[in-house]
Amino acid sequence: MRFIKYLFLGAVALILIVVAIANRQPVQLQLLPDDLAVFLPFEATATVPLFLVTFAGILAGLLIGFVWEYLREFKVRNNLSKTNRQVKSLEREVNSLREKTGEGQDEILALLD
Repeated sequence: MRFIKYLFLGAVALILIVVAIANRQPVQLQLLPDDLAVFLPFEATATVPLFLVTFAGILAGLLIGFVWEYLREFKVRNNLSKTNRQVKSLEREVNSLREKTGEGQDEILALLD
């Protein structure tokens, strides 16, 4: 299974390298429309290779998806931790009640008493 994983990652890396080599031409990336860029004290354009724009878009989409899922599942994780705390509390209570009633002892030791 590990071999298949490394083979898949190698194929993805090879595809990304081929895409990067094929899209090396520079493009002008404009950060704001011309009407709004007038009010900025710095230039709102950047010249970058096309593959950087593509990879940055993919990376931004992944990060937004991860954050979205984290926030969506927050309620589930919170309920799970509350339930785990309740279970541990109830287990402690059951153990303390067993010790008080003597049920926590081994049956053979209880017969000897």
